[in-house]
Amino acid sequence: MIISINGESRDVPDNCSAQQLIALLEIQNDKIAMEVNLEIIPRSTYSNFILKNEDQVEIVRAIGGGKF
Repeated sequence: MIISINGESRDVPDNCSAQQLIALLEIQNDKIAMEVNLEIIPRSTYSNFILKNEDQVEIVRAIGGGKF
């Protein structure tokens, strides 16, 4: 199936979970946030959240730095 990840089309397996997507993209799961179709997906549900054809996925990574 085809989904959009951060604005780029990508072919992923049918019934791909959010957790499987993270593994496919080889992303460390510790400091990321995922939004699907403008809805933030809680990390605790990644393994049960099944993506659908044409979903719009945004993945962002928290980056520390700077001084207060």
